[in-house]
Amino acid sequence: MPRMIFCKKMGKELEGLISPPFPGPQGLEIFENISKTAWSEWLEHQTRIINEKHLNMMDIAARTYLNEQRNKFFSGEEIDQVEGYLPTTK
Repeated sequence: MPRMIFCKKMGKELEGLISPPFPGPQGLEIFENISKTAWSEWLEHQTRIINEKHLNMMDIAARTYLNEQRNKFFSGEEIDQVEGYLPTTK
């Protein structure tokens, strides 16, 4: 049976992640409060940001920027969009 959590991004009870996505307090916070669905949406958006903005993940400024965007994404704040990207309709 999947682990159910109340997803703060989606605002409803959904299936949770199997394990924290990374070590430390932020990984545990995501594990406890973010659903698989919301995490998957973030990974897609993160990939677009990295590719379109040509972020070098070895650069601390790029990693800091991506962490800020992730926090905004999960708290429902305005996030940077990739120029020219149009989401598909479901």
